[in-house]
This record gives sequence, structure tokens and C-alpha cells, in this order.
Amino acid sequence: MLAENFDFGLMLIVNLVFLVTSVAAFVMAALAREDAYRAADKKTKPFWMVILGVAVAVNLFIPMLFLSIAGLIASIVFFVDVRPALQQVTGGGGPRRGGSSSDGPYGPYNGGR
Repeated sequence: MLAENFDFGLMLIVNLVFLVTSVAAFVMAALAREDAYRAADKKTKPFWMVILGVAVAVNLFIPMLFLSIAGLIASIVFFVDVRPALQQVTGGGGPRRGGSSSDGPYGPYNGGR
């Protein structure tokens, strides 16, 4: 009895992690610009939208572990390979948005010179 509840709870947590990962990857892929995919020399935006959309659908509607793992792998590939390349091309990804470390709110700080 206890082992069955543990297995059910563990699978519920695993499925939730797979779903959250695939939804996050899908949303991030949707928010990126189409030309950034081409500039980063990655597959096209519709390709990643279909792959990650299928991963979300599998995690929501088809409770097969093999297909869920395949969707997780696609999401991990997006996070590890595609997203950093897109951020590098678009200049995003950091808290700083240009300028130097000596820039103040009204322009460069020159130390009172």
C-alpha cells in the first residue's frame, strides 16, 4: 500500500517536472524572434515550436514515460543549445543592457572632472 502511494507520488512529481520544463521551453521558443533562429544558425522557429508543442501535448495527454523522456530531451536541447545561441545573437541574457560599468543614470560618470 505504501509502496504504491510512493510510486504514484513519484510519477506525479516526475510528470509535473517534465510538463513544466516543456511548457517553459515552448514559451521561450515562442518569445524569440524568427530572424534570431536563422542568425544563430539553428533550426527555424516553426520547427522548434512544433517539437516543443508536441512535447507539451505528450506530457499533458499521453502518459507514456518513453514519449515524455523524448520531450524532456527536446526541451533540454533547446535550453542548453538553442536558447543561449539566441540570446547571444539578440544581445539578451544579462542584467546589463549596454554601456560601461561607470555609466550613471544620466550618462558616464567621470569622477568630477
